[in-house]
Amino acid sequence: SLKTGRHYRLPSEAEWEYAARAGSQKNFSWGDKVGKNNANCKVCGSQWDNKQSAPVKSFKANKFGLYDMHGNVMEFTQDCFHPHYYEAPNDQTPWMTGKCESHMFRGGYWGSDAYFMWSLFRNGLKPDASGNGFGFRVASY
Repeated sequence: SLKTGRHYRLPSEAEWEYAARAGSQKNFSWGDKVGKNNANCKVCGSQWDNKQSAPVKSFKANKFGLYDMHGNVMEFTQDCFHPHYYEAPNDQTPWMTGKCESHMFRGGYWGSDAYFMWSLFRNGLKPDASGNGFGFRVASY
């Protein structure tokens, strides 16, 4: 913020999913199958699979020009943990009620099975979780 003069925040879960899908209704922005060398996960066919995170832009960007939305590192969102979407906000704002000791993460990581990278897969983690499989993406406002 000091460098750019802009303000940043974690994306909401709905914003993250919209960005990851990039107009697709498939499991991944490129289709329903993980394929080979489209991402970094346990079985993605990349040189980093099940070893470590890959350098940014190691894989093709999605149709919105975003890199690494599936795999590589799990990305935290601003939303508090909810095991379902019932009563979720319908305007893409973060869901800030419920079990806020954990936040939703999306996207899977380099050691995940392909299922955990699906656009709709979601789970909760405490925000102080650490390790080389966690990361975040920011949105500006």
